[in-house]
Amino acid sequence: MTLRIAILGAGRIGQVHAKAVTYSPTAKLVAVADAFEASANALIAEFGGELRSTGDIATADNIDAVLICTPTNTHADLIEMFARAGKAIFCEKPIDLGINRVNSCLQVVAQTNATLMVGFNRRFDPHFMALKDTITAGHIGEIEMINIISRDPGAPPAEYIKVSGGIFKDMSIHDFDMARFLLNEEIETVMASASVLVNPEIGELGDYDSANIILTTASGKQCAISNSRRATYGYDQRIEVHGSLGLVSAKNQRAVDIELANDDGFTRPPLHDFFMTRYIAAYAAEIASFIANVEGKSPAIPSGHDGLAALAIAEAALKSVSEGRAVRLSEII
Repeated sequence: MTLRIAILGAGRIGQVHAKAVTYSPTAKLVAVADAFEASANALIAEFGGELRSTGDIATADNIDAVLICTPTNTHADLIEMFARAGKAIFCEKPIDLGINRVNSCLQVVAQTNATLMVGFNRRFDPHFMALKDTITAGHIGEIEMINIISRDPGAPPAEYIKVSGGIFKDMSIHDFDMARFLLNEEIETVMASASVLVNPEIGELGDYDSANIILTTASGKQCAISNSRRATYGYDQRIEVHGSLGLVSAKNQRAVDIELANDDGFTRPPLHDFFMTRYIAAYAAEIASFIANVEGKSPAIPSGHDGLAALAIAEAALKSVSEGRAVRLSEII
């Protein structure tokens, strides 16, 4: 059976997912919808499919699943539309910027028994998956502490900041999901500190560009997260997990991983310059997992609940910064 897929949103992430679909031997890109026809047609020219409206895709008999790659403020409405239409759904994070809206959306998903996967691609990165496998195999014993470093090479433009939901919901949310994924335990308290150190305009827009967050579980396990909108040396993505028997870490990745040694010392090529190159393999594996789950009629992971949980941590982090205290997740959801 070939899974027939439509993509909503033909921007850069839509193009990445379209490429992943074409790599699958059991899936086919059937249709593309975008508010800008030129963007949709450019994607179609490269990866196939035909231009259709969102409404036509919802009622089409020859489409089994949709990949939602549109702006955040459209996600919840589109999830509900396609859940009611009986389509399997992959949606980029977040489902929405508001907890209440996410809850109402997930109620529709549950009522329609729809398949919903949320796009936390870092779970599918081969290096982070190997990290998780090492933990699961018991090689470092019981997890005690995790350190996650996630720093962008530069801040996004002001127009993006205005609609992003802020650093915690836009950037840190990936790390919140990774913390839950690795700890395999729910977060109980959140303590966050945030500043504007990179660009004053970000502060004028009510956001932050530098943050540190400590997540603690009920059993006392801790995850410390460091985020910055500026890393002059490249896209900084590192994880270190300390356990009762040892430590496992995932280092930064480079497009070319070599080292030169001469009388000037030791030098290595630069890091990847952004997520679109650093996480190519993760995006491909993510869509492959979605396709396999739909075909096998098995639950899609990360789920809508995972999306809600990460958003709740983001809300708690923002509350912690504004009130200068540790915030319990029970205060948020």
